[in-house]
Amino acid sequence: MSGSGIASSLRRRRRRQHIRRRIFGTGDAPRLSVFRSSENIYAQLIDDSQSRTLASASTLDKSLRTKEAGQGKRARAEAVGKLMAERAKEAGITRVVFDRGGYLYHGRVKALAEGARSGGLEF
Repeated sequence: MSGSGIASSLRRRRRRQHIRRRIFGTGDAPRLSVFRSSENIYAQLIDDSQSRTLASASTLDKSLRTKEAGQGKRARAEAVGKLMAERAKEAGITRVVFDRGGYLYHGRVKALAEGARSGGLEF
């Protein structure tokens, strides 16, 4: 049971802190931060220099809940990535720094990143 409970959340927190020491979002290239729960996935564009969230998207958005109903978690994560890219373009952002939040770059996190890339974001 090495992947469950408090021990795994502590390991993720340590990985996240290690990553965040090196990643910093600016106005030109904000940080694309990912949070994954058991059912949903969330993404935010964050300008760390001003401590502001520039845009956000998640599987809980009304536009995605109706379109993506009945699909798997990976497909919904990819749709969140595309929606995030769309909202970033509306805000005039094309380049981002990807912050996987301590999660492995695999599965839903990878699907979100690929969706954002296919939507036009560069990272």
